[in-house]
Amino acid sequence: MYLEDFPVGTRWSAGEFTVTAEEALEFASRYDPQPMHTDAEAAAKGRFGELIASGWHTAALVMGVLARARLFGDTEVLGLGVDQLQWPTPVRFGDVMAVDVEVVGNRPSESKPEFGIAKLKTVARNQRDEVVYSMISNCWVPRRPV
Repeated sequence: MYLEDFPVGTRWSAGEFTVTAEEALEFASRYDPQPMHTDAEAAAKGRFGELIASGWHTAALVMGVLARARLFGDTEVLGLGVDQLQWPTPVRFGDVMAVDVEVVGNRPSESKPEFGIAKLKTVARNQRDEVVYSMISNCWVPRRPV
C-alpha cells in the first residue's frame, strides 16, 4: 500500500482496549510516579477524586492498538513526529477505549519524492463517548512507483 491509497478523509476503527488497574499502576510506578496515578489516598483528595491512568500509559496503549491494527497493511510506516497530543478527559481504571484514525493530510515529501507524509488524527473515546486522547501525527509512507 502506498500514500496514494490513503486520501484525506480515509477513516479506520483501529480497535479497543480496557485500562486495568494492575497495568496502570505498574506503568505509573515505573514511568509516571505522580500520586494521582500511584497513591489511592492522595488521589482521593485530589481534583479527580480517585486514581487515574497516566496519559503516557494511555498513549502507549493506543500505540499498541494501532500497531496491531496494521492500518497500512504490510507497508512500513515511520512516525516523523507529533503536531498535537491531548488528554482532555482523565482515564479511569476499567475504562474501555475505542480508537479511531482519520487521514487529515497527505502530501509528497519535498526532499524524497518516493515518499510522502500522511497526517493522521487518532482519537480514543471511553465507553461514555468522551474523548480521552487525541493526537495528530505525521507518518513517512512510500509513494506508488511511477
